[in-house]
Amino acid sequence: MIKIAIFASGSGSNAENIAKYFSNKQEVEITTIISDKADAFVHQRAKHLGIESITFSKKQFTETGEVTNFLSERQIDFVVLAGFLLKVPDNLIENYPNRIINIHPALLPKFGGKGMYGDHVHEAVVAAKEKESGITIHYINENYDEGNVIFQATCDVGLADTAHEVAQKVHALEYKYFPIIIEKVISALPDSVSLGKVKG
Repeated sequence: MIKIAIFASGSGSNAENIAKYFSNKQEVEITTIISDKADAFVHQRAKHLGIESITFSKKQFTETGEVTNFLSERQIDFVVLAGFLLKVPDNLIENYPNRIINIHPALLPKFGGKGMYGDHVHEAVVAAKEKESGITIHYINENYDEGNVIFQATCDVGLADTAHEVAQKVHALEYKYFPIIIEKVISALPDSVSLGKVKG
């Protein structure tokens, strides 16, 4: 049994989608959802799903070992970032090498880095007149959005597309692929894997 913790800072729609995907998978369990925001809607989703959720402050994440200790106590094997905005601290990366993955709403290395999340990314894609966008699922390292890429999926961006329309296309890719790629990655543990790039 692989035990997964999901980290999320906001609404948690990806967290809910992942939890529902694995709800009937006997070999994987989403045991807890962790947020850095007590008022994040992801807590309501977790309650509805019957999954434990807990808040750790930014200070607890970045200046203490409390989160790592918590994960160890819960015997967590794997961490999934689903709309989590804090930089993952080094002690957590060291304790979970190639066992923390993130999804980014663009085709890295474009439109990544600190401050590039959510609508900021889609607005930048539209402003740059990109012809495509998509998702990147990647391992976490010590820098924002620079870990080894596992998988990418693309979608077309039309000349008249708004940032909102691009976001809708990207969300569809997130919901379609993120749970499947998580399953493929954990099935290959302890080795890191790369699954390439597909057209949405």
